[in-house]
Amino acid sequence: MTMTRPALKLAHEGALMVLTAAIDAAAAMGVPQCIAIVDEGCNLLAFVRMDGSRVLSIESATRKAMTAATTGQPTGGIAPDKALLLAEATSGRMTNLLGGLPLIADGHIIGGIGVGSGTGEQDLEIAKAAVAAFERSINKGKVA
Repeated sequence: MTMTRPALKLAHEGALMVLTAAIDAAAAMGVPQCIAIVDEGCNLLAFVRMDGSRVLSIESATRKAMTAATTGQPTGGIAPDKALLLAEATSGRMTNLLGGLPLIADGHIIGGIGVGSGTGEQDLEIAKAAVAAFERSINKGKVA
């Protein structure tokens, strides 16, 4: 019987790299955002509220990151009945709004990013840009 399992952890340097990539994407779009990065246990590792972003988006961005890290799925695409159950079972701590993506390394969910303050489509576009930068960074030097 196997008593342990391997685990990768998102380091704060990785969280800051993802955050910076998201900030750059938001600035390029001209859409100030709240951006949250959490680890696999939904612990907040990095956060920014860009000048001009909505204060209430602090919560939605954090919840998007937590939902993506917990489910391993993008937010916004969870079946409505499951999304309602998630929200109910977690006292509203999880959400199905667009803008949350999991961070995955070597097949392990190591965290999530949540972006909020623009339209759902803008939030998702910025999250995708940050995840793409993360994936490029972790795949650097790997033999294809």
